[in-house]
Amino acid sequence: MRKKLSVVFVLVFVLLLLDQLIKLYIKSSFEPGETSGLLGDWFILHYIENPGMAFGTTFGSGIWHKLALSIFRLIAIGFLVYYLIKQARKNASLEFLLVFGLILAGAAGNLIDSMFYDFFFPLNPCDSFNQLPGSGIKAVCTDYGFKYPVELRHKGFMLGSVVDMFQFNVNWPKWVPMVGGQQIFPAIWNLADACISSGVILILIRQRAYFPKKKTTEESAD
Repeated sequence: MRKKLSVVFVLVFVLLLLDQLIKLYIKSSFEPGETSGLLGDWFILHYIENPGMAFGTTFGSGIWHKLALSIFRLIAIGFLVYYLIKQARKNASLEFLLVFGLILAGAAGNLIDSMFYDFFFPLNPCDSFNQLPGSGIKAVCTDYGFKYPVELRHKGFMLGSVVDMFQFNVNWPKWVPMVGGQQIFPAIWNLADACISSGVILILIRQRAYFPKKKTTEESAD
């Protein structure tokens, strides 16, 4: 049990470290909206920040909306740690534990952004991802010599945005009905998102192996 859990938590630590190093590099080296080719023109770095849930979806303009989202993430992380330890005690396979370790690393990686980044990086009122109409937090943006009022997102512990940077810059062929010429996957994501998605996809693919059905009494007798 301890050996398996050690392997899982080493994986979680390595992924968390890599996720945070990438995010810190992007925040320190890129301007908001700046892009740079990573693998040709089809896989690029594109710096934005996500103020809410997946794909930039906000959970509301009030402080409690954002706080509720961060608390939910924290509860989910606690549950994942508990579940991993419980399954390890039941002698679950290392593969099974590693898959849930991926999800744990992703959830923790994005929570770290929300918890701490606002204390180390200034909030620029002119960045669109820092603006949240309806928040009631008024500020003035000075851009190219022009000044205009904006409303900002809430700032502080567990209220920060998540840093995203990876993007597939590939479009559907123009002859494809309805979506021709549009991006196949326009979302901008990070390593933590990739860990969560990979873990969930593996669970769906391997669910029969991970969650085998218990045989009924009649089937056992046969």
